[in-house]
Amino acid sequence: MINRRRFLTALCAFVGIPAVLTCTSKNIPPLTIASHVWPGYELMFLARKEGWLPDPQELTLVETDSATASLNALAQGNVMGAALTLDEVLRARAQGVPLTAVLVFDVSAGADMLLAKPGIETLADLVGKRIGVEQSAVGALMLEKALQTAHLSLTDIITVPVRFDEHVSAWQDNRVDALITFAPVATQLLEKDALRLFDSRDIPDTIFDVLAIRSEFLDTHAETVRKLISGHFKAREHLLHNPQDASYRLASRLGLSGPEVLSSYQGLELPDSNNNRKFLATPNGDLLTVATNLSALMASAGFLSQQVSLDNLVNAEFLPEEI
Repeated sequence: MINRRRFLTALCAFVGIPAVLTCTSKNIPPLTIASHVWPGYELMFLARKEGWLPDPQELTLVETDSATASLNALAQGNVMGAALTLDEVLRARAQGVPLTAVLVFDVSAGADMLLAKPGIETLADLVGKRIGVEQSAVGALMLEKALQTAHLSLTDIITVPVRFDEHVSAWQDNRVDALITFAPVATQLLEKDALRLFDSRDIPDTIFDVLAIRSEFLDTHAETVRKLISGHFKAREHLLHNPQDASYRLASRLGLSGPEVLSSYQGLELPDSNNNRKFLATPNGDLLTVATNLSALMASAGFLSQQVSLDNLVNAEFLPEEI
């Protein structure tokens, strides 16, 4: 089937209509992508800083202070896509936002963690303690798995809901005795007095960060999506081959020093395009398998009223050609 936009462009050229009229792609609004600060997402911003992304008339990265803000922007139609964890994508789809994952930014392999104050040295020491956790499936999953490892239950602890943008203040104000958090906050707290009790290495291939775009914009902005993903991979290569330079370029947005930036990436796997293709493959890609299990977990934990449909959840066609 002929792409509708290409057909209109060709028709305009044939009949001699000037390029300034509606037949051109100039009237298509820019692709807008929301993202909060997280090491896995920052390669997009490095690519923007280095001029490896299209200009703002074609692509705009919208900076938010949390995943919740990004989800709200999606629900309100203020952006076309967002950088989110897989569970956040499932929650958005359950609420009627038809998101499709087109890129796996990272897989958490230690970056998400349970930190404790001095004096709390083991998971068993958490009995009766206040544990800060974001009201998200990742937070709930991390807490559930940590408690299972220690043979504890929710009745053994005091759960304190804490948004990500409150993690530092909750720790400094002693509102919590332990905290489920992630970089860059985790990096900052570990530099001070925090002790790591549990992290996502204990639950491998479970926590994925993805670029998710509303399905209706994938055709109209296909080329821009490809450019964005290409820019991400170019920044990834720069980080891998020139880590010192890249870390200092990433430092200001992450609020970390250059060495701390590199430390924050130690808990993340950054899949290349070939591994992305494996994750996003249909019908038996790794991401779909994880999403099936995660949807069931979220439904049983009350984060979803029921398991969501996984139709059109992933799309690998915007990835660069296999190497």
